[in-house]
Amino acid sequence: MAVTVSSLDLEAFERLPKHARQCIFWEVEPVTPAGPDVSDTSQIVLELDIEIGTDSSVAFDALAFDQLFDTGPIDGFRSEFDKEAWISGLLLEWGTCGQLAIESTTGHVVGTAFYAPPGRVPRSHYFPTSPVSADAVLLTAIRTEPGFEDSAPGLLDAVITDLIRRGVRAIEAFGIIGSDDDPAAFAADLAGPPRGSSHLGRRPASTTIIPSDITEWTDETIAEVAREILDTPVPQPDPRMHRNDPALPGDGDYCPECIIDASFLKDNGFDVIASHPRFPRLRLELDEGLGWKAEVESALEKLVMKAAIDLSMRQGAGVGAGMGCFRANRSR
Repeated sequence: MAVTVSSLDLEAFERLPKHARQCIFWEVEPVTPAGPDVSDTSQIVLELDIEIGTDSSVAFDALAFDQLFDTGPIDGFRSEFDKEAWISGLLLEWGTCGQLAIESTTGHVVGTAFYAPPGRVPRSHYFPTSPVSADAVLLTAIRTEPGFEDSAPGLLDAVITDLIRRGVRAIEAFGIIGSDDDPAAFAADLAGPPRGSSHLGRRPASTTIIPSDITEWTDETIAEVAREILDTPVPQPDPRMHRNDPALPGDGDYCPECIIDASFLKDNGFDVIASHPRFPRLRLELDEGLGWKAEVESALEKLVMKAAIDLSMRQGAGVGAGMGCFRANRSR
């Protein structure tokens, strides 16, 4: 099956595959879900009404505060309206922002590549390896439909050729390492304390022996626990690394289909300029040599296709001529 690559225009939007047409992981500013602020441990302790009695339902538990008040991952990144608005705005103000791989016989779009100035890609500011260099264009996604994975390098070549013609110095991209892993694994590198831990579990050793049964706690025990909680500094992680920050690709808050595999980028000439266990940032310096290579390869492909068409037409003409001679001989 022959695949050709062409630039994205607004008329082609409706032909995009469903995911490429709807996913706005990169294109829209993340919004933090509304929820209680659990950063102030002192306030939480003061608001807790600890009662001592036989009713186990009011027993004080040592669950992590962030688990008690967990807002959970946000649900999806789908908005066809916002995606079309993003593409339309870029086409009008900046120019081409996408390349399409099109299956020649059916006209179906089987692959997409999107790219833009980093200032037009809100999600790019929240990665642990941000920011993107000021002289680079950000390649956000290269995605192909099943069975058309071989068209990905062609999409990248089209992006390179377009940006070289426009005088861009470099392309950068956030790669993902181990994209076939369980999505929950990505949170391990970006999350805060493990679930099930707590500020109580991190308090310094106490001189008071605390009974495991909450109903046996005395007033002195309660006061000692509260004092240790208030006196223990609460670790302050990088805000961009918090497990419930929806801007981060962690714990379900990301779209694995819209982050390019780091190995693909490295195999195609990108170099790591900001390392990370999961989300390195890579860069490809652009020069005229890269554009020349892509143009030569494209010209060769067109010559091969033209030769194949000419050969097919000649074979068809030969068969037609032979049949004509056969009919002429029979008429004699």
